[in-house]
Amino acid sequence: MFTVTDRHNRYVQDLVKGDFKVIDDEKPVGVIRSFRRETDLPLQVGLLIDASNSIRDRFKFEQESAIEFLNDTIRRKYDQAFVIGFDEKPELTQDLTDNMEDLSKGVRMLRPGGGTALFDALYYASRDKLLKSAQSDSVRRAIILVSDGDDDASHVTREEAIEMALRADVIVYTISTNFPDGGDGDKVLQRIAEATGGRAFQPFKLSDVANAFTEIQEDLRSQYALSYHPPDFAKDGRYRTIEILANRRGLKVRSRSGYYAPTE
Repeated sequence: MFTVTDRHNRYVQDLVKGDFKVIDDEKPVGVIRSFRRETDLPLQVGLLIDASNSIRDRFKFEQESAIEFLNDTIRRKYDQAFVIGFDEKPELTQDLTDNMEDLSKGVRMLRPGGGTALFDALYYASRDKLLKSAQSDSVRRAIILVSDGDDDASHVTREEAIEMALRADVIVYTISTNFPDGGDGDKVLQRIAEATGGRAFQPFKLSDVANAFTEIQEDLRSQYALSYHPPDFAKDGRYRTIEILANRRGLKVRSRSGYYAPTE
């Protein structure tokens, strides 16, 4: 899955297979086998909200923005979402469901707490909720991570969390709570988003949080998908890089940076 934007950051949705070339593990792909626009796939969305002390004062507004996002995004009997709050450990307050009432309750149950186990929360959500859900190519999996990016309590590393998200075929969008001045954690959030083909949002003020959720919703409905057979492919479990390039000038392609080959 990938998105394409122009110089003005507007989505470009009229491209065809011949407009792209793919580099897999630093080797050009000869033939793109299939290519399609994916504007209407069922979604499985994980909402991960930092409930640590670091963002206590803005917590209520973030909760309401998250509920509004789920209301606008999750379609009954088609999409599903789950809610996880995390401080020193992740807590699932609502499992995968299409019921908005239950999802709203799950968000409102979150209470600000202690330390921050961000990487553990991302790892758990990817492995236990999305990797283990019914696997299908016809579902888009995404995580929206609302946090300041600081982690002082995780058992897994940032790169282990990213690896698990890639294995679960998850796009991660991050919304920083370090406004207005930014913070050290913003670089962490950016790394997670870029590695998985998502976007890192850095609001300047509280109302920008709601705008970020709106942009994520649009992004999820503005994607392309393609398939190909990689050159020199082996089922060795190795990480392989991907680069998708647009042949037209002025276009920016955003995709995950790589994937893990399956094993025998």
